[in-house]
Amino acid sequence: MLLKLTTYYKSGRIPDLPGKNIFHSKELFRIYEATPHYNPLMIVGTIGNKPVVKLLAVIRKNSRLVIPSFIYRCEVYGTGEYLDEQIDKEKTFGEILEHLTNEAIRNSFLIEFRNLGNSLFGYKYFRANHYFPVNWLRVRNSLHSLQDPMDRVSISRKRQIKKGLANGAEIMEAETEEEINAFSRMLRKNYSAKIRKHFPDPSFFRLLGKQSPFSYIGKIFIVKYKQKIIGGSVCLFSGQEAYLLFSGGLRKTYAKQYPGVLAVWKAMEYCYENGFRHLEFMDVGLPFKKHSYRSFILPFGGKQSSTRRWFRFQWSFLNKLLEKIYV
Repeated sequence: MLLKLTTYYKSGRIPDLPGKNIFHSKELFRIYEATPHYNPLMIVGTIGNKPVVKLLAVIRKNSRLVIPSFIYRCEVYGTGEYLDEQIDKEKTFGEILEHLTNEAIRNSFLIEFRNLGNSLFGYKYFRANHYFPVNWLRVRNSLHSLQDPMDRVSISRKRQIKKGLANGAEIMEAETEEEINAFSRMLRKNYSAKIRKHFPDPSFFRLLGKQSPFSYIGKIFIVKYKQKIIGGSVCLFSGQEAYLLFSGGLRKTYAKQYPGVLAVWKAMEYCYENGFRHLEFMDVGLPFKKHSYRSFILPFGGKQSSTRRWFRFQWSFLNKLLEKIYV
């Protein structure tokens, strides 16, 4: 039977669907939908009346204060979630990719597929739709062995964790809207452009950390010193996998408390104690370029591996030039 693809732009129209991948869920769609400058879309593939695949993408406005701040970009995490093991996943992805490209390219200067579990999946379909690949790195911490995560942390990181706590820092989950707002202001003000150039509106964090029924899909951890929030981190949960979206702290002002270190450590500790198999750090950079955030997180005991991201630009002449360079 033929695959029928339907695009949804409003969460209220999306039917209840099976699945465990948070990056292609109705719950994350709702959070995107309520965040300013975010426009999500979900493509659902059905055969007969049975849903067999879904893919969530978000079109967001570039928030930088320099040119090209007007650019809209479409981002997809992974290659969708497949709900029927009997279908040909790559062929199905080829159809959904063509559909998404036609939908998103009208309103997006750039389409980007990131965080691919298998860097070879869908290669010929990406190329057929004029995407080009860029090698990337991923860093994951294994948490499913009997070895305590602290045993994998470098000696210097262990010392910093102990010193930070001994010098009066406290680490906990954010529970109130006031804490979430203060965390968001702190991280927005002090977030290094070397880590990530985009930072969402505070409503993204309020929905993720506070409102039911969204709170189970993620957690916000904060570092306090004398009742002031000086650091924190944000995790998303997907099945048995956890993803660190953001982390940081006022490391210069509160050097003795090591807020950035404690923010990451709290996320690792929580994920380990709650049975997650891995914690993956998002946006760790290109393999051929030194990246300060990657250098910061590797001493926590994670392993880095190669992957790729796929890009497609709206301007055909620019896209053709980059295809020649990267393919």
